[in-house]
Amino acid sequence: MSMNRSMAKWACSVAEAELRESLPRRWMHSQGVARRAAELTELLGGDADLLASAAVLHDVGYAPRLAATGFHPLDGARFLRDDHAADERLVRLVANHSLALLEAEERGLQGELEAEFPLLDDHRLVDALVYCDMTTTPDGKGTSAEDRLEEIMERYGADSLVGRFIRRASPGILAAVGRVEAALAAHPR
Repeated sequence: MSMNRSMAKWACSVAEAELRESLPRRWMHSQGVARRAAELTELLGGDADLLASAAVLHDVGYAPRLAATGFHPLDGARFLRDDHAADERLVRLVANHSLALLEAEERGLQGELEAEFPLLDDHRLVDALVYCDMTTTPDGKGTSAEDRLEEIMERYGADSLVGRFIRRASPGILAAVGRVEAALAAHPR
């Protein structure tokens, strides 16, 4: 357990170092996603610190110095693997957060993402990270998944690569959020 706690603390310091100065709004979002992850602690038990680590690091690949491919899930996962020898499950969660495989397909990077960072079999963790990301605004505040998807479409435009991805990913995102919300409702605090 102390090892996991040190992973979450380490993850926060890495994310802060990469995002706070260069992308302050992205840093606010990442902190908000981590706060959402803390709400799922009882649901996830021993994996709560892993989720907290993935939550704060999920967008680290946006950091300008890390943006090698321009696809932040892949760039972030490679950074965590290559520069930090991070936990494999953590790296795979970051690489595949919020249905990233669909965006990788739009970018012609699906094969690379699948080969280097296969999706975790633990759908509970995958869904939890989708929930945390897709119910947090760019400023780190809570929101509904529907409002978050609408905000992304407005920000990037319906005809953009991200807009096409979000249209394709929306049913899967809403389903994942729904599963987490159902689990939360069935697990009173």
